[in-house]
Formats: sequence, structure tokens, C-alpha cells
Amino acid sequence: MGRLTTHVLDTAHGKPAAEMMITLYRVRHDQSLEELAQTQTNADGRTPEPLLQGPHFKVGTYELAFEVAPYFLKIGAKVSEPPFFDVITIRFSIADAASHYHVPLLVSPWSYSTYRGS
Repeated sequence: MGRLTTHVLDTAHGKPAAEMMITLYRVRHDQSLEELAQTQTNADGRTPEPLLQGPHFKVGTYELAFEVAPYFLKIGAKVSEPPFFDVITIRFSIADAASHYHVPLLVSPWSYSTYRGS
């Protein structure tokens, strides 16, 4: 059965990004967003359970919104005002509802990268 997971790593400080808020949206055909879930990363930078799984895991386009500025401010990182990155949004598509899709985020206050993980 397919599922969607994520993992956030704070590359500026060399540690998992704990307590970062994440919101998952489904992108509708008219490009409007339907909020599906809101969660927070744990001490390992992961969500406590998959963001999407079972009958809710469907072919389609989705967005993950990572609230990075509040995370960096909370840990006392040096962040510009206004922050260079506030919320990082990653839009991606699920083409196979039987697969595991893992969307990690490697982030600092000034850069980020992502990929389809395993």
C-alpha cells in the first residue's frame, strides 16, 4: 500500500529539524488547494506517522508547506528580517498509488534541496 513520508534536516546546524510545522495540500484541477493534514516533526525531523496513506493516498498533485522561518527563529538561528525563506512549498505529483513517496527537505536559513527519496 502506498504512503507519503517526509524528513527534514537542518543542514546549517547538522541535525534533524525538530518541531517544524508542515501542512499537506492536494492541488485540485482548478489549482485551488485542499488542506489534508497539518503536523509537526519529531526529534528525528520526521512526522510521527505517514502524511498520507491508505485510501487517502491517491494519484494527483500535492504540496507540502514547511514553516522554516519559525523553526529557525525558535532555535535561535541568525535569520534576516524579513526571513529569506519563510515557508518552503514543494509541489509534486503521485503517479503510482501503490508506491512509497518520500519527500525529504534539507534546509538552512539561506538554501534548501529536496528529492524523491526511498
